Amino acid sequence: MPNSEWQKSSFSASNNECVEVRTVDGLVELRESDTGDIIVRTTPVKFAKFLQGAKAGEFDHHANHIA
Repeated sequence: MPNSEWQKSSFSASNNECVEVRTVDGLVELRESDTGDIIVRTTPVKFAKFLQGAKAGEFDHHANHIA
């Protein structure tokens, strides 16, 4: 898996408050564009499972706690 540049969702348009993703040395890295110094790293398999869970609504109950 080659290293790549940060990518953000096309749904973000020109908004700078979005999640960005890239691959580095076989790992997936995520960051929020407005706090780019905090980076979360995970494996491609774990990232894929997270995306599947998010699409299935597994984490929707957390949205009820946002102020």
